[in-house]
Amino acid sequence: MADSTQFPPLRSLHPDSSLNAAKLATMDRLSTQELLASLIPGQVGCLKTRRDGTILDGHHRIFLLRRRDTDVDALPRDVIEKEQKD
Repeated sequence: MADSTQFPPLRSLHPDSSLNAAKLATMDRLSTQELLASLIPGQVGCLKTRRDGTILDGHHRIFLLRRRDTDVDALPRDVIEKEQKD
């Protein structure tokens, strides 16, 4: 897990138009607190990013939280290092 005081802004790997509408509708029923709790590092489905802030897991929830005017850039996250090819 990364140091939560030095996070780069979150950025999507894919355009918002590629998000699954049914998944968004289902997740939109959750409260902001429930969405935030689902992103906490160390649990299944937590917010995962690359070191540069590229989102690997959590796209739909981050999209919805941004739509709810939640500051997502300061959220704690699991930083996944890119695997080096030999």
